[in-house]
Amino acid sequence: MNPLLNPFDTAPFSKIKDEHFKPAFLEAIEAARKEIDAITDNPHGPTFENTIEALEFAGQHLDRISSLFFNLNSAETNPKIQKIAQEISPLLSEFSNDITLNEALFKRIHFVYRQKNDLNLSTEQQTLLEKKYKSFSRNGANLPEDKKKRLREIDAELAKLKLQFGENVLAETNKYELHLTNENDLDGLPEGEKEAAAQLAQSKDKEGWMVTLDYPSYIPFMKYAKNRELRKKLSLAFGSKGFHGDELDNRANVLRIVKLRHERANLLGYETHAHFVLEERMAETPKKVHAFLNELLEKAKPAAEREFKQLEDFAKELDGIDRLQKWDGSYYSEKLKQKLFNLDDEKLKPYFKLENVITGVFKVAEKLFGLQFEEVFDVDTYHEEVKTFKVYDLENNFISLFYADFHPRKGKRGGAWMTSYKPQYQRNGENVRPHVSNVCNFTRSTPSKPSLLTFTEVTTLFHEFGHGLHGMLADTTYPSLSGTSVYWDFVELPSQVMENWCYEKEALELFATHYETGEAIPMGLVEKIKESATFHEGMATLRQLSFGLLDMAWHGGNPSSITDVKIHESQAFEGTQLYPKTPETCMSTAFSHIFQGGYSSGYYSYKWAEVLDADAFALFKEKGIFSEEVATKFKENVLSKGGTEKPMVLYKRFRGSEPRIEALLERAGLLNTTE
Repeated sequence: MNPLLNPFDTAPFSKIKDEHFKPAFLEAIEAARKEIDAITDNPHGPTFENTIEALEFAGQHLDRISSLFFNLNSAETNPKIQKIAQEISPLLSEFSNDITLNEALFKRIHFVYRQKNDLNLSTEQQTLLEKKYKSFSRNGANLPEDKKKRLREIDAELAKLKLQFGENVLAETNKYELHLTNENDLDGLPEGEKEAAAQLAQSKDKEGWMVTLDYPSYIPFMKYAKNRELRKKLSLAFGSKGFHGDELDNRANVLRIVKLRHERANLLGYETHAHFVLEERMAETPKKVHAFLNELLEKAKPAAEREFKQLEDFAKELDGIDRLQKWDGSYYSEKLKQKLFNLDDEKLKPYFKLENVITGVFKVAEKLFGLQFEEVFDVDTYHEEVKTFKVYDLENNFISLFYADFHPRKGKRGGAWMTSYKPQYQRNGENVRPHVSNVCNFTRSTPSKPSLLTFTEVTTLFHEFGHGLHGMLADTTYPSLSGTSVYWDFVELPSQVMENWCYEKEALELFATHYETGEAIPMGLVEKIKESATFHEGMATLRQLSFGLLDMAWHGGNPSSITDVKIHESQAFEGTQLYPKTPETCMSTAFSHIFQGGYSSGYYSYKWAEVLDADAFALFKEKGIFSEEVATKFKENVLSKGGTEKPMVLYKRFRGSEPRIEALLERAGLLNTTE
């Protein structure tokens, strides 16, 4: 019996076998087609209800299967699932095209769209109508037949290429192992990190210690290992994923993806892929994105250059290093930070036991938004490490189901993300509540220590939880406008604003206690965390801007003449380069955000959202970080509203004015850098 063939509430993970997916997809696609046919065959004239609303709720079962499957392909994949993904993606792409290129359906939508001013629609209904119409017009509904055919071919090929790109990056990450048998090679590493490396080696039936390209293994080694040659080796391995001229090389995929995206944009009447994407973003045009990135670059570059010079001088003074290289950055940065602030992760980690940080983020959510989290053990999961929680409000109304998956595994891609297994929506008088998940890759517990987080991991947990809250607190009518279904350069506001509480005494006191003694984190350390918050902010800003500029270099122009991925990348990085170039590495061939994820022409949005978050948190600081008044306004105007209105309208309703870039510059300590 295939558990995916019938509707389900919570995902029936333990009952699903890999071979269930393809038949379930095929059946769900067929059922969704029938729902679309019912709309186009309706003998009654097109109305908002029988066309726009009917389309919104068509294919819901297919959506559930898709979200479940593709989440598994990210968090718990295997060769079988990857093969199914390669087979299914073109079919889904084709089905999606069948809808957007369905003339009879578009005629009905167009008819309703032309009447929109006479229909007395609510704001959310107007947004849905606008979104449905644009999803057709922006995806080829107005094209002649020959161009529609080409669009289908492009979309099918892109679906496969993006998957292949991601699979190559994951395979490269899993393939590399730095196996060490001489303990001297681990000099500088804290005991906990050594223990984790020994545990990793043991898990692979090897003697000694193992370091991999997974973040919890890679980052501590780059930060603490004294052996410069090994840092170099690891850094070059990390930086050259997809760049080895073998079957996992991603250069051809990168060039093909950008050329197809450009051709697609041209087919639809747009100058470039970036013009197409940004029409549906707060930033609106490539010109505005470039202006934004360059304004920040102008402010950050002098500070970054000063910081880099200070770091170089420090490395020279400490170890006689003449030229600081990429593999030296984290190591000397950590040493300098310890010297300036007497603060390092090893001092902080005992206060950030994973379970305590989870409790802490729940307490912050309770104080701000009146939420309560109850761990439950009867919800099916895809791996024994996944924790599940039921979320209630203070009146005991069920708000959401929350999954949390925190540690790296072989079948799990790197990084951290929030995802959803079931959206929130309202139908037939019922407010259907969402199922939301956070997936991260944090340091595991060892035989002698529980999972202790670095401060960066703490902020990552708060960040992803912010996305989670955006999903959990959704309160809209339509699933496609619910939760994180917002303009891409607005989606990072709830996540990034949550990070601010990690730096605040009142919040840290709720959860930062020593895992052995129970002692609260000393306020001296809290002060140091705050002081060090802007440490190397210029360099960090420059790095983020370089990624945004690289993204725009791939998508904001005509890529047809680009033949060499590395040369093109180097040109894009020209104005942001601090370290000497490394010919062996290439960022683009593993830049999953823009070539596999949804950030193409959108990487700038991390910085864009930082402006929003700095400006938003300034209001919390002014009124109190747990101000009920401000939290309620944020919940009512941002978190619960999803994509029901334009983001700037929602933001101004919360804040009373547009966000100021100065709020970010002030927080980052970059306001006076040009003086």
